[in-house]
Amino acid sequence: MAELLRAGRRKVYDVWMADGVDQAPVLAVITEEAERRGIPVRHTARVVLEREAATEAPQGVLAHAAPVAEVDFDDLCRPCDRAPTSGGGARQPFVLALDGVTDPRNLGALLRSADGAGATGAVLTRRRSVHVTPAAAKAAAGAVEHVPMALVAGMASALARAKELGCWVVGLADDGDTSLFDLTIVTEPLLLVVGSEGDGLSRLVRQRCDVVASIPMAGALPSLNVAAAGTLALYEVARRRTDG
Repeated sequence: MAELLRAGRRKVYDVWMADGVDQAPVLAVITEEAERRGIPVRHTARVVLEREAATEAPQGVLAHAAPVAEVDFDDLCRPCDRAPTSGGGARQPFVLALDGVTDPRNLGALLRSADGAGATGAVLTRRRSVHVTPAAAKAAAGAVEHVPMALVAGMASALARAKELGCWVVGLADDGDTSLFDLTIVTEPLLLVVGSEGDGLSRLVRQRCDVVASIPMAGALPSLNVAAAGTLALYEVARRRTDG
């Protein structure tokens, strides 16, 4: 909620707060920011707020806001001014692509990690994948307000277009033929693709990848879940870009 107000990227119509809610410091921040932006703050009974909320456990506060705006996919594949380099130049694309992720909590966790790792955007498909629901936004802890997102009709065709625009495409899979830690193209314009929770990368998406990388596993389990794997990969790319 606080990030929704701070970012100012979409219109907020009003903020509701439940009567008697514990006055945590973040609620004071929300109230102050809403008042600064001229957004009405309505105090109401908790039962009314919970009935209005689109998620479970709204924690005594909600906002009515415009949907998250889409960005153009081609723009994500070009140098941008998000998180500029120390030299002041535009940053090369570093985009997280989600191929069929369906759990809103995984989407939220991945967007939060993408923001933390300095990714310049994210791309999702319009069908057969989860979008930014209230549950995803809650799990993202404000990252939906800061990570530009594009929606595409098909991931495979989008990756082909990204390659036309000069980006490398790296897929993440248990049986990848290259270790994530041995990638040599991490400083280039890059799309990092994670697959669905059950099936991983789809066949066509895998065919569009320049490299399919795996995460070495030293324990008994063969893989990490998509949110953990994506987070590790995002930060490995970020680390290598910083070191480079």
